[in-house]
Amino acid sequence: MGVYLNIAQIIISVALIAIILLQVRSGGMGGVFGGTETAVHKTRRGVERTLFNITIGLSVAFFVITIINVIVTG
Repeated sequence: MGVYLNIAQIIISVALIAIILLQVRSGGMGGVFGGTETAVHKTRRGVERTLFNITIGLSVAFFVITIINVIVTG
């Protein structure tokens, strides 16, 4: 069972990295280098919101699988 949990962790971690990189690209090049585009609060809509929610879901899933893996392998 530990092998399956390790494989699940690897798959989720790769997916999480990909989603985070997609968020950075959609944020504009100014945000990548530390600059700010505007001082106005921007709400997430459409694809940005979906990527944000997927990121939260994947991070929670990764955390849960990590805790289960630690408990199972002892």
